[in-house]
Amino acid sequence: MTATEEPATTPLLAAPYRSATIGMVGLIFLAAFEALAVTTIMPSVSADLDGRAWFSAAFSATLAASVVGMVAGGLWADRTGPRRPLVVSTLVFVLGLLLAGLAPNIELFVAARFLQGLGSGAAIVAVYVAVARIFAPVDHPRIFGAFAAAWVIPSMVGPTLAGVVNDTVGWRWVFLGVVGLALLSAVTLVPALRTMVDDPSPTPVATGGRLVLAVVVAGAVVVLDLAGRASAALGSVVAAGAVVVVLLAVRPLLPAGTLLLRRGLPAVVALRGVIAATFFATEIYLPYLLQEQYDVRPWLSGATLTVGALGWSAASEVQARLGSRLTHAAALRTGSTLLAVGVGAELAAAALRLSPVLIGAAWVLAGAGMGLMFPRITSAVLAASSEREQGGNSAAVSISDAVGGATAISLSGLLFTAVGTSADLAPFLAALTLTTALAVGAVLVSRRTG
Repeated sequence: MTATEEPATTPLLAAPYRSATIGMVGLIFLAAFEALAVTTIMPSVSADLDGRAWFSAAFSATLAASVVGMVAGGLWADRTGPRRPLVVSTLVFVLGLLLAGLAPNIELFVAARFLQGLGSGAAIVAVYVAVARIFAPVDHPRIFGAFAAAWVIPSMVGPTLAGVVNDTVGWRWVFLGVVGLALLSAVTLVPALRTMVDDPSPTPVATGGRLVLAVVVAGAVVVLDLAGRASAALGSVVAAGAVVVVLLAVRPLLPAGTLLLRRGLPAVVALRGVIAATFFATEIYLPYLLQEQYDVRPWLSGATLTVGALGWSAASEVQARLGSRLTHAAALRTGSTLLAVGVGAELAAAALRLSPVLIGAAWVLAGAGMGLMFPRITSAVLAASSEREQGGNSAAVSISDAVGGATAISLSGLLFTAVGTSADLAPFLAALTLTTALAVGAVLVSRRTG
């Protein structure tokens, strides 16, 4: 091969890659579908299991557990190779699905959701490591492109499909139906795992401290969510203490200065956490709002999430086409403004009881803001990192995302349960007021990312 020739590529569905491609894409597709589907059906789960007070915990527990899963999966894969972590984490995810589908009460349901987060967080890290073992470097962009599509497609069809399943055979089958498909994807992946050459690179024992910190963060987030079950005075003290623990434990997992919003890389990583907190803590209440206050059927309420995903996808494509003509700083400032306008519009629409069509339209704006920011945050982090820092800083972005989202969801849940019943509008206004404040904060943080 001459210096000007491109390396030869292998089709993703060719014999050497076929089982790996189908199995990996299948697992990521199902993890994405399950994450989006729960948002649509959770109001039904909450009503059926008498679990309104646990509504936010079903989301925050999953995100918190995913932090532990990501750190543990990465350490395990570095020590032994990705084969065993991938198999075990997939089984943990499947066990979580099975327990959620069979849960007789809300407490077991939330525990099952924790298992799902633990399994999916570790599985995704193990999948990425397995890609390096199975696929040639020249084929990495195409398999990661397939993974991106595996996230986009569920965002477009998952919420509505979950609503249809909920309305026809019941919410439990949203989980139980995925069990068989997840096992099928895992079985499809087995031939590739058998032929994969593990190349473990033992990690220093000291990195196990990251796992301890991740466990502390996850535990504090769960305690924060549970604080709403205590009396008002005790709950406030517990919640404040849990937030402090989260901040102290997550600080060493992020670049220095992140929590202080130091200009440059630290502010970029912090922005990822703030926008995740804003977007996901708003998103979980939109189908609930539509079902409770507008009497919209679950399958139709899920369409709000779908149009938001379309806005996200379209804006992501726009920023990709603009390339260097749109600077990272401009993309982050514009995106954070769109997110703030979209979330603020949701609060106004709910307060004034405006048409549900406007709720969907506002979520398109919020999704577009996220679509502009997510790719550019990753690019900005890599551009600001030395070669030896790229892995650690990329992991920090994921941790900031998960911890920010989980903490905000827990806090919004505290407000939601403290204000009134889901039949009232006040709890929704309280949660949306918090997320609107976070959205304004995101605009301010974006000004420090240059």
